Amino acid sequence: MSLSSPKSRKQRIASASNVMYTNAVYWPNYRVYQGDTPGALNYSCINRVYYAFANVTADGGVFLSDEWADTTAPCDGVQGALGSLMHLKQRYPYLQVILSIGGSGSCDTFPIVASNTVLRDNFARSARGLVEASGLDGIDVVWEYPCTPQQGSDFLALMAAIRIHLPEDRYLLTAALPAAKGILDFIDLRRVAEYIDAINLMAYDFFGSWTDKSGHHAQLYAMNKDETSAASGVSCLMGSGVPGKKILLGIPLFGRSFLHVNGPGHKFKGTGGEDGCFEYNSLPRRGTKEQVDKRAVSAQCVGGDGGFVTYDNPDTVKTKAAFSKQKGLGVSETFHMPFPHWSQILVMHHCRVVLWRHPCNWLSLSP
Repeated sequence: MSLSSPKSRKQRIASASNVMYTNAVYWPNYRVYQGDTPGALNYSCINRVYYAFANVTADGGVFLSDEWADTTAPCDGVQGALGSLMHLKQRYPYLQVILSIGGSGSCDTFPIVASNTVLRDNFARSARGLVEASGLDGIDVVWEYPCTPQQGSDFLALMAAIRIHLPEDRYLLTAALPAAKGILDFIDLRRVAEYIDAINLMAYDFFGSWTDKSGHHAQLYAMNKDETSAASGVSCLMGSGVPGKKILLGIPLFGRSFLHVNGPGHKFKGTGGEDGCFEYNSLPRRGTKEQVDKRAVSAQCVGGDGGFVTYDNPDTVKTKAAFSKQKGLGVSETFHMPFPHWSQILVMHHCRVVLWRHPCNWLSLSP
């Protein structure tokens, strides 16, 4: 794969900024084994792809997680899913491809790397080497999550080290963070915002199989004052000095199931679907009727094999898009392929869009 010049990269970023809305998809490499390819995406409405995930090792090295899927597998007439994306970049000059590093499997490694000056530098140098060798436009750091004040300080130091080796005039740098105030309070968010282009706010998974009671897992507004919501996460970021334009609000494209209950706030007995989830394209469940909780801003269906299932639909996305425009920020969701009717909604709102795939992925809208 050929190295993209800094000038051509700037031209692609400038070209993308002129698109009325940007549909950026998180594309996980394991989809190759399910017969999917990047070429199947609709690039008439997509201008950014997050390629997930690269691995990070305890010495700070960054490596592709599946070299066969990434560089060797037959894919859209070329070798590897990354090879396909590099080919697509030539066809669509505005297309940005960003390497997403980490994910849930890196939660034990990032604290080690970020705590040491030498290892942080190793990470930044290794990430840049992989970005340059692959012709990518930048990286996305998915550390789930800095969980102590020291880790929060180390997270800031890691962003600073990365920016030294990936200067902002040539590369994009983003990071995914949860909406929970208890985690965000560990991080000096104002200073982090000085180094990165966007914080991808993971505004979902507020409730699930790990919680005591059922609840809307991606609610825009909390049902009770002690609950996390998308709005509370945005408020925490902006109150900490993060500019709205650097916040992308996560919107999931999967629902979470709670059995033997008919709504939020109840003790439940087990979950339906795969690991408690149903993909959006299988919702509402057969034999159920979709409803929208207008107070929380969340779609739901009750009954069938899912019990109470909470998720986002076009109506809730429109409301979240309006919220994002009012706050001057972005919005995100979770899937590997765009749904046409969702894209139409985003066009109507003149927003930028980013799509991610469950369980660690999303869609982002920015005005």
